Amino acid sequence: MERGVQLAAELPDDVVYAGFSLGVMPAQQLAQTSPGAQGALLFHACAPTSEFGTWPEGMPAQIHGMNADPFFADGGDIDAARALAAEESNVELFVYPGNQHLFADSSLAVYNKEAADLVKQRILAFLDNL
Repeated sequence: MERGVQLAAELPDDVVYAGFSLGVMPAQQLAQTSPGAQGALLFHACAPTSEFGTWPEGMPAQIHGMNADPFFADGGDIDAARALAAEESNVELFVYPGNQHLFADSSLAVYNKEAADLVKQRILAFLDNL
């Protein structure tokens, strides 16, 4: 996590932070703590916002995960995602049917093309609205 945060120090201020699985932790931390951050895209994970302080007022985000993914659903991440989406009107939670972790990665056997295509559409719409 520390390495991800250090690498992001070279980025401009006005970026959207994105992370997949364990990479959500530095992405979420950076989105919550970096001045000028424009948003967050969190895939297959979500931490309670209290982990990094508070959610920046008005910051948009999308969270994507499967309803039976043992890491997302059983690890408490879906609960943190639901809480964040309930508290912040600019945060959207998208829960897909299935139990695959990293389902949007076409290089993995767990790839779910239908869900991944929907994720892509939603991401592009999110970015178009910034």
